[in-house]
Amino acid sequence: MNITYSRLTAKHLDAFINMRIAQLTEEYVVTGRTVPEGVDLKPALKSYYEKHMADGTFVSWLAFDGDKIIGTSGMSFVEKPPYFSCPSGRLGLLSSMFTDKEYRRMGIAKELLGRVVAEAKDYGCGAVQITASDMGVKLYTDFGFSHNGNFMQFIL
Repeated sequence: MNITYSRLTAKHLDAFINMRIAQLTEEYVVTGRTVPEGVDLKPALKSYYEKHMADGTFVSWLAFDGDKIIGTSGMSFVEKPPYFSCPSGRLGLLSSMFTDKEYRRMGIAKELLGRVVAEAKDYGCGAVQITASDMGVKLYTDFGFSHNGNFMQFIL
C-alpha cells in the first residue's frame, strides 16, 4: 500500500462527488434516516465545487492508494462580521471528511484534516467549524476541536 495525498483538481471531481454522496448516504443510514428518493445531488455538487474551486473559496485534499481515491476532505471559506474569538471574520467550514471503510483507523483522516486546516490558516481563517458525525467526534476532539453546546440550526 502506497498512500499519497494531493489537492482536488477537476480531473478527480466526479470521483470526489461520488464519494461525497457515499459519505452522506452512510451518515443517513447510521443515524436511522432514509435517504430521500428522487434527490440527485450530483448536478448541484458539481456546480458548487466548480464555482468555489475556481474562486478559491473551496479546497480539498484527497488520499490515494495508487490511482484509487480512498479518502476525502473539504474546506469552504466564508466570512461573517468579526467577533472576539475570530477578529478576521473568516471561517473555515469543514466538510467531506470521508475514508473508504477498508482504510479506516490508519491515520488518513488525520492527515487530510491537518492539510485542510492548514489551508484555512493560510486563508486567514480565525476558526474552523464542523457538524461532526458520531464517528468523527473522536478524530476532531483529538485534533483539538471543542464542542459548542449552543450550536443550533433552523431548516428552511
